[in-house]
Amino acid sequence: MFILCRLWDLGQQRCVHSYAVHTDSVWALASTPSFGHVYSGGRDQSVYLTDLSTRESVLLCTNEHPILQLSLQDDTIWVATTDSSVYGWPAEGQTPQKVFQKGGSFLAGNLSFSRARASLEGSAPVPVYKEPSFTIPGVPAIVQHEIMNNRRHVLTKDTVGSVKLWEITRGAVIEDFGKVSFDDKKKELFEMVSIPAWFTMDARLGCLSVHLDTPQCFSAEIYAVDLNVTGAQEDLKINLAHETLRGLLVHWSKRRPKPGPHSLSNGDSSIGKDVSLKNLPHPRSDVDDGSENHANNVLPSFEFSTVSPPSIITESSSGGPWRKRITDLDGTEDDLPWWCVDCAENGRFPKENTKCGFYLHPAEGSPAPNITQGKLSAPRILRVLKVANYVVEKLVLEKPLDGSPDSTFAMGLTSGTSALDSSSRLGLKPWQKLKPSVEILCNNQVLSPEMSLATVRTYIWKKPEDLILNYRVVQSR
Repeated sequence: MFILCRLWDLGQQRCVHSYAVHTDSVWALASTPSFGHVYSGGRDQSVYLTDLSTRESVLLCTNEHPILQLSLQDDTIWVATTDSSVYGWPAEGQTPQKVFQKGGSFLAGNLSFSRARASLEGSAPVPVYKEPSFTIPGVPAIVQHEIMNNRRHVLTKDTVGSVKLWEITRGAVIEDFGKVSFDDKKKELFEMVSIPAWFTMDARLGCLSVHLDTPQCFSAEIYAVDLNVTGAQEDLKINLAHETLRGLLVHWSKRRPKPGPHSLSNGDSSIGKDVSLKNLPHPRSDVDDGSENHANNVLPSFEFSTVSPPSIITESSSGGPWRKRITDLDGTEDDLPWWCVDCAENGRFPKENTKCGFYLHPAEGSPAPNITQGKLSAPRILRVLKVANYVVEKLVLEKPLDGSPDSTFAMGLTSGTSALDSSSRLGLKPWQKLKPSVEILCNNQVLSPEMSLATVRTYIWKKPEDLILNYRVVQSR
């Protein structure tokens, strides 16, 4: 970066002239075909035209943003700034002398501080042109963002002040709030839910960049019914990173040549190892149906647009980064990280600890008996309603389960406990239809049935120790 524009004689290998016209760093230059005149722009948001022979300069135009690139085409100088739009200004490229005839020119000195001092003293030149001849509008850049508590939505604000809500798992705007207060909208959209952080994000490029790193990205799960998955079982859990990767790589998977029975899957070339995926110790996903076309079946909440598709940026085997839109992937890319391929194609990924340990005791003053001994554990996303149902069944059956310390609270996806099997034989209603006859409390606060254990721990318990829940019998409604 420099404030002085310097003219060099390459044959003599020395600077023959310097032109002090800008008050800040010069970032872009463009010359006329005869190289008699030069257009310059930079951090001071101004474009100057300078006659290299007479040292005469004139302020051609000013912009609202620092100037990054200049391109002269016939009688138009195209200006690219830190804004996303491109502007075309009159330049008289064939006859630049006409610009000087409009007045306002000055003699470019040798010392840059003279131009800066003139600007501070109020004697800065007036631009020849006030408005551009052409404008190619760009997409407003994102300047502020906030990841919402559900870890699927992100609130953003762009350079024109528009506030939007994005769904990260689809890479799409789901609501445009217009020019409203970003902070007020963030408070309005607040949800008392707790989902592990499974990605990081920045907006340094003016757009949202989402970063996934294994194994941390596989820590977040959500019930399929919360994603409105048609026909999903009540307890079916979806791993957010798993389904997002399948959505991103669906075009790659469809076009990928099918390997032979003895061929090795893609190795992790970035660390210099040739790894066979079939020998990796990762378990299969809970939501993997095992079908051959599983990689091509993407849930609606994870379908990315083909009109404005996102791009994947990763490291190549040689160490250099590459970038491709997901619709441009042709299946021959061998530089995708092996863990992404294994997850998208085979449904295998490292299992993070998604359990929450807790104790379940009668509430103080409640006549209800103690139905458990020791610590229980359950998925973090398990709802309080499930805990209430568990207590009801234990009280009805009057037959405690295995009460050994650190026993597993298995009210989840695949197999039920012996209490659930017994309740079916007794003709009890399914838990979805059973009106709760108990209340679950934490810190003497009655919990909403829709709360998850993770939400209770984060917003109600607020302690590093294992969660303690209490129950009490209430009159059936």
